[in-house]
Order: sequence, then C-alpha cells, then structure tokens
Amino acid sequence: MGRPRFDPRQPQRQFQIRVNHRIRVPEVRVIDANGEMLGVLSTHEALRRAQELGLDLVEVNPKAEPPVCKILDFGKYKYEEKKKAGEAKRKQTVVQIKEIKLRPKTDDHDIAFKTNAARRFLEAGHKVKFTVRFRGREITHPEKAQEQLTVLIQGIEDIANVETRAMMEARAMSVLVAPKPAIMQKVAQAKAQREKERQQAEKEGRELPPEPESLPDVEDEDDEDDDED
Repeated sequence: MGRPRFDPRQPQRQFQIRVNHRIRVPEVRVIDANGEMLGVLSTHEALRRAQELGLDLVEVNPKAEPPVCKILDFGKYKYEEKKKAGEAKRKQTVVQIKEIKLRPKTDDHDIAFKTNAARRFLEAGHKVKFTVRFRGREITHPEKAQEQLTVLIQGIEDIANVETRAMMEARAMSVLVAPKPAIMQKVAQAKAQREKERQQAEKEGRELPPEPESLPDVEDEDDEDDDED
C-alpha cells in the first residue's frame, strides 16, 4: 500500500520541539544553563547532566550537525516564547477594512452619522469601504449613490486618501479609503505608548490596562425592513 498523497487542504502538524528522551540522535552539541558551550556530547551524557541540575535537555537547532541542544527549564522556556510571541503580535499594526453600508435613500442625518463613524475607523488606523446597495429600480439612478459617496469622502478628506474610486460591484457601488500617513503615525505612537504602559504595569504587578475595543461595521438601519421596489 502506497503512502497517502499530500493534500494541502489538510491542516499540517506544527513543528514539535524535542525534549529529553524524545531526542533520539546519538550525540548533540550542548549549551549549558549559563549559555556556555560544552561541546559535542553523547545524548545520554547530555541528558544525565540536565537531570543532575533538575532541568531539561531541549533541542534548539535540529538542522545543525550534530543537533544543538540547551540545558534549561522547558516549562519556563515555553512561557517566555509565548510571551515573546504575544508582545510581537501586540506591536504589529494590523490594518482592517471596515465597511459602512448605506442605501440611495439614506437621509442627510444618517450620512452625517456614517461620516462620523468613518472618521472613528480611520483615526483607529483602519481602511473604510463605503458601499451603497441598490434594490429594484434604484439601480437605474446610480448618480444618487455617486452623490452620497462624494459627500462622505468630502467629510473625511482631511484624514483619508481614496484608494479605489467609486465602482460598481453587482448591485452596489463602493469606494475604498485609507488613513493618511500622519494618521497611521499617530496610531503607531499610541500603540507603542500602550505597550509601554502595559509592560510597566506588568513589572509593578498592577492590573494591565484594557485593550482598545474593536469597532463594528456600520449597517444601514433601514436595510432589513426595506422591500424591493
């Protein structure tokens, strides 16, 4: 019976760090708990030294010849690696696309509300996609949607640049805008400040400051109730 064919749609097993008796090569290059190089030892001898210290033998470079292992506290090592990954993720600036939906008959009051919502999204560092959806015979008057999008863009032009101009997508017209570089710089500075405060709170044993809440997309309030004309 042949080996099963590789299926890229199947989730792949994550790389597993080999520890202690899972390290089955005959010899390894060993770094001790203080970071000193001990040289090449038999795996049995390396394990014995780790056990004498109440620590683990952890393979840190399996591709080396022989593999490189370090004597350390594996539980603490996993905690530190998880902490580093979390800090790296927090420092990343993730740009989301927030969608604001409206209809050709959306009134001026709602247009103003949606403009303010778009400003909040942009000031938080997100891109904004305005989508005007047509129903029934509304699609025969696309100029109304164009007028609405123009008003919306004028209301945010001080903090946003147009990335893609108004275009038709099936029974909708949309436009995509993005925060100006100065806005993104402010977002990055605010994020760096929050991370600094978080690290200081953690160091002092205080309660960590809350993360900013995610902003939801903005739907047209009348959209669910409207029947096709």
